[in-house]
Amino acid sequence: MANPLLEIDRFGQSIWYDNLNRALIETKELQRLIDEDAVTGGTSNPSIFEKALSTTDYYEEDLRRLREQRADVPTAFDDLTIRDIQLSSDVLRPIYERTKGADGHASLEVAPNLAYETQATIDNARRLFKELDKPNAMIKIPGTQEGLPAIEQCLSEGININITLLFGLKNYEQVAWAYVSALEKRAQAGEPIDRVGSVASFFVSRVDTLTDKKLQERIDTADSGGNRNELKALLGLAGIANAKIAYAKYKEIFSSARWKALEAQGARVQRCLWASTSTKNPNYRDVMYVEDLMGKDTVNTLPQVTLEAFRDHGVAKATLERDIEDAHQVIARLNEAGIDFDAVTDQLQVEGVDVFAEAFNKASETIEKAIGERITTGS
Repeated sequence: MANPLLEIDRFGQSIWYDNLNRALIETKELQRLIDEDAVTGGTSNPSIFEKALSTTDYYEEDLRRLREQRADVPTAFDDLTIRDIQLSSDVLRPIYERTKGADGHASLEVAPNLAYETQATIDNARRLFKELDKPNAMIKIPGTQEGLPAIEQCLSEGININITLLFGLKNYEQVAWAYVSALEKRAQAGEPIDRVGSVASFFVSRVDTLTDKKLQERIDTADSGGNRNELKALLGLAGIANAKIAYAKYKEIFSSARWKALEAQGARVQRCLWASTSTKNPNYRDVMYVEDLMGKDTVNTLPQVTLEAFRDHGVAKATLERDIEDAHQVIARLNEAGIDFDAVTDQLQVEGVDVFAEAFNKASETIEKAIGERITTGS
């Protein structure tokens, strides 16, 4: 049976692997994913790194070196994560060259505790991108209000940016126009714009998780069977509807006169990247966030479980631009049911920053223990 992952490219979508770590490189699993599953990029975040650090032995040699150097925790954290992305970038580099910079990227996140500090984010992104020293590396910056000017500034300096933790449509529009503005600044300054890469990472399943929770609360207290059925009919629809509406806005922005002027100078669109695409509710089809969000100039980041599920029984088809009016109706009906959808997406971004900050702190604690124990024993 043919691998359906190999068919996704026909619809203009790239598959990135949502789990870059040292083991993936050392075991050559990343290369296998490229060769056999058509993976063309990858991402990491503090949660992924913390799990890899605490559950595998692939960092032991580096940790031993850092212990001998008596490195402090921030230095050790950067050393380990930068090396992960450098190694991943090298494996993905042939894709980057073959596609002339359109694909083949590996992403590293700025420290999540800087999500609400503009200048500190700029400084951190500049330093990480310089130390990575890879043309196909991307720096991930959360799309908070404080992150927006940092995103635009870094892009205007030619730093590839993956804008992460996007949930709301208004926030997505801000991010897309920030990319346009940044390239306009570069073009006006006579700087090249044809190799500046960016994706806007729009989270999906988390939207359903929170929206479904709020719907279930209303279902449990509904005063009639009819009302309950109307509310039940909305379960599991918000995430995909929200993403489809964002993609419609993407098409509008990247067909504007401002964009066309940049495109004529070689600029590449800022692709929508679907993140958080593993299905959290076991009652839903486990590949729904892949099958229902497939379309041109997009990326879908798949964790291992979703990649394997799609390889086994996924169906590749052009779906992203179907039923757009229905998607608008879903959001309208949620608001009519008393669920403030803008408040939902705002809450999700705050929670997302908190989750990554917690993982960042946990990973730092793991590093501190690993490099501190040997120091205290005098070895």
